Amino acid sequence: MKTRTWILLLSALLILSLAGSLLSLRQSQAAYARITSHGRVIAVLDLAVDQEYTVDTPQGGHNVITVRDGSIAVTQANCPDGYCMARGYCSGGMQIVCLPNRLTIQFSDQGQIDGVSG
Repeated sequence: MKTRTWILLLSALLILSLAGSLLSLRQSQAAYARITSHGRVIAVLDLAVDQEYTVDTPQGGHNVITVRDGSIAVTQANCPDGYCMARGYCSGGMQIVCLPNRLTIQFSDQGQIDGVSG
């Protein structure tokens, strides 16, 4: 094959793979956020309502979770690395995790706690 054919073929494959990656990374906006601490669901927050929620654990963990304009973020935490705060405001997609304080925030379209997860 000629060089031009190879270039066109590789360009087409690159464009297809980038398009597939963008479609898979696209985040859908959730309606609720389920907050779990030490494996237990402790709250389900409506992302349509601006609010602040504080989680204190018996082990000394402290997280302040803020809901604003349909998004949620960990705005304060006493964990040593601060990765949960660096994630910023999110409205869907991958969960927010504070591993040292054993806190997770998962996105959901349902407001109630189902029988499987807690």
